[in-house]
Amino acid sequence: MKLYGIIGYPLAHSFSKKYFTQKFDGQGITDCRYDLFPIRAINELPGLIADHPNLQGLNITIPYKKLVLPYLSDATGIPEGLNACNCVKIINGGRKGYNTDIIGFERSLLSSLREKPAHALVLGNGGAADAVRFVLQKLLINYTTVSRAKNDPCILTYGQLDKKIIEECNLVINTTPLGSFPAINECPDIPYQFLSSRHLLFDLNYNPAKTLFLSKGEQQGAEIQNGYEMLVQQAEESWKIWQQN
Repeated sequence: MKLYGIIGYPLAHSFSKKYFTQKFDGQGITDCRYDLFPIRAINELPGLIADHPNLQGLNITIPYKKLVLPYLSDATGIPEGLNACNCVKIINGGRKGYNTDIIGFERSLLSSLREKPAHALVLGNGGAADAVRFVLQKLLINYTTVSRAKNDPCILTYGQLDKKIIEECNLVINTTPLGSFPAINECPDIPYQFLSSRHLLFDLNYNPAKTLFLSKGEQQGAEIQNGYEMLVQQAEESWKIWQQN
């Protein structure tokens, strides 16, 4: 039995196990299984792989998309300049890293955009944010990152956001886990009152389908997009990678 799975913490409400289980059942794939591996620290990864010799591939989620990088034996599958990994293919004990978030996000974003945004606001500064910024650079969309900690002069804090910034940034992307189940009453602390019908709010979260972040934007007339389509696209890309010889 070939084994695939996802590492992260916590994983109780992960999309991936249900998705791949349904995929295997629907396509009559009987020699594959997908499991959750909620490890509490990234240094548990080598032991996890050693304990599961039939493990063929892993998805990586919060909080390990950056922390997993030193544990890769081959990072050539990750584009230069991108410091995040969300997919690992295990080959004879070796660990080759990839990033399928960039494919999922780009495809989902392009399907949602009516026109190229003047400027984007990226909320959060983790591994998912790295993938988002990589895609924005590829699409020649200027962006500003917002984080709780100001450890870089190019990064704004939430307290610095004002009417002018929000009006200039007609694409706002939430890469943080805020608002995801079970903490559904949380949302990024931005001045939502300055949003309008000129804005698109994209939330990488997918559970619930309409987070508080998206609801607040919708109330101001903004278009909204959750992360479900992105997840499907990146999951299918992971599957292609795992099946390559």
